[in-house]
Amino acid sequence: MSTRQGPGVSVGAYGQLNLGARSGDAPEAVAANRAAAQAVLGLDRPPHWLQQVHGVDVADIDHSVQGDEPRADASVTRRAGEPLAILTADCLPVLFCTTDGATVAAAHAGWRGLQAGVLEATLASLSSLPSQVLAWLGPCIGMASYEVGEEVHEAFLASDPGAGACFQATRPGHWLCDLAGLARRRLQAAGVAGVYGGGFDTRTDGRFYSYRRDGAQSGRFASLIWLEG
Repeated sequence: MSTRQGPGVSVGAYGQLNLGARSGDAPEAVAANRAAAQAVLGLDRPPHWLQQVHGVDVADIDHSVQGDEPRADASVTRRAGEPLAILTADCLPVLFCTTDGATVAAAHAGWRGLQAGVLEATLASLSSLPSQVLAWLGPCIGMASYEVGEEVHEAFLASDPGAGACFQATRPGHWLCDLAGLARRRLQAAGVAGVYGGGFDTRTDGRFYSYRRDGAQSGRFASLIWLEG
């Protein structure tokens, strides 16, 4: 997992290690930042970036065109040396591995993708029993910082009335939303007992980019996973 700190060249609101190519930052700065991140991590090849659209599609990197950025919100691989990357700035990154170490996956879960089933789709792509999968929840916006409206509240409770435990009423028609809690709930309902991580708040923690805090000029940090050779 990267932060906004590090050997990056982005300036102003994007400073310093913005890895988001579609964030409005100078393309040459993002390219330099990505190259720096690859070097620091000691990766033999660039990470597999995605065109994230808040959907549920999972890109099978083992069958993708080299250098392509698939339009998807998750990716999976069974090959060593193929880093998967998810970009976020308040949304929830979720990293997966099978307990036999044969397969890894990564998912981008904003509330729309989470509610639509991106985590369940990613689990299915692993082709393993959920009991043989571990999941790690990366930094996302915390409940105390994330007020949502009626449409979000209704969307989750329509399929899971118990999801109300992840919401706290504020003003009329608005709730504080525990995005990581909702993800943990859905993973456990799918049979994943090994769920780890969480506990960060990207809006209040200055180490991370936050769209809600910084607006349209927010950069993106990356959560990565790969199989060692």
